[in-house]
Formats: sequence, structure tokens, C-alpha cells
Amino acid sequence: MREIVLDTETTGFKPEEGHRLVEIACVELVNHVSTGERFHVYINPERDMPAEAFAVHGLGNEFLADKPVFADVAASFVEFIGDAPLVIHNAAFDMAFLNWELKIAGYPTMPKERAIDTLAMARKKFPGSPATLDALCKRFGVDNSNRTLHGGLIDAQLLADVYLELLGGRQAGLALASGPAAKGGGGSSVRIDRPFREARVFAVSEEETAAHADLLKKLKNPLWLAE
Repeated sequence: MREIVLDTETTGFKPEEGHRLVEIACVELVNHVSTGERFHVYINPERDMPAEAFAVHGLGNEFLADKPVFADVAASFVEFIGDAPLVIHNAAFDMAFLNWELKIAGYPTMPKERAIDTLAMARKKFPGSPATLDALCKRFGVDNSNRTLHGGLIDAQLLADVYLELLGGRQAGLALASGPAAKGGGGSSVRIDRPFREARVFAVSEEETAAHADLLKKLKNPLWLAE
């Protein structure tokens, strides 16, 4: 089962107010395990970056000036995600921007049902508790110490770990996405090292030997005496 964990950064909150995408990051999962395949691109929004948005993700006008516009990366983005479900934290926000940009670039938009919203999952599983990505990382012990600012790629990677925990924990990853078993080479083995111990010898006493002989005399054609 292929899924794409996705995160975006933007110039603001609403595309209909003229805000645009500035970063898309995707991490591929197969059977809920990261394969290492990813799609990551910065995008020139063709407008100025508001100070409020810059404070969130640190992507400024100078950095984005030489980056491609969305129309130039749309084909590779659409090819990478294919028809896989999209795992997104607060999916309505990202899907609104993605569909806005796809429509402008002349591509079909995506139905909202395609998204798996981890924010909704967290609120259902932990009602009344904080459900931000940072709060969920803290709850599940996911290391987010490198997340000083919002960033599409690091957020997508953290969300992949959080999503696995929301599904029930790391046991969900026992169906490995790579390795000999996934390539048809058979299952993997586990080596367990134990200290060597000499075999224990239990000597039979004369009394036990005599008692055994008496028992055999009482049996009809015992196999123990067969030659």
C-alpha cells in the first residue's frame, strides 16, 4: 500500500486572497514504512513574502527569486504522487492551495476525500488535547529538536513518524518496505547469540537399572529387547 506524506509552506492562509505555495515536500510510504523516496521543491510565488509568513518558515524573497514557478514543477509533482492517498496534517489547508495551483497550471484538481487528515485523527484519538505537530511529536517521543522553523521536508518526515503512531504504533511497520523479503528473496533472519553450555549428563543408578529390567520382564515382547 503506497501513501504520500505531504506538507506545504505558503505566503499566507488563503489562496483566493492571492497567496501562493512556496514549498512542497512529499515522503513516500509503503505499508506505512518510509521507502526513502521523496519529492521536495521550493517555488517562486511570483509575489512578495509577507513578514508574518517569513517568521514562520524563513523563506524570503531573495531565496525564492531563482526557484521555479509551480507550472514548471507541476508535472513532476503529479507524477510522484500518482494516485496514492495523501497524508496531511490539517489537510483542508494544504489541499486548498494544491488544488488552486493545479487549476491555474491546467491540471485536474484532487477530491478532498483523497487526503488522510492526521489533525482529525489526533483530535478523535485524544479529544481535548493539543494536536499540533509539535504536541504530537512530544506525546509520541518523536525527536523534533531540528524543527526550529516550519519546513516542508522536515515536517513531512516528522509527520510520517507521527502518522505511524496514530495508527497504533511502530508494530505497524513489521511489513517491511525494503530488503530481501520485499524483493522476493525470502524472509529475513535474526541472529541471537547465547553463551555455549556443555551438555549435562544424568547417570542412571544401579537401582534404576534393576527396576527397569524388572519392568521389561512384565511386558510381552517389549521393543527395548528386540534385536
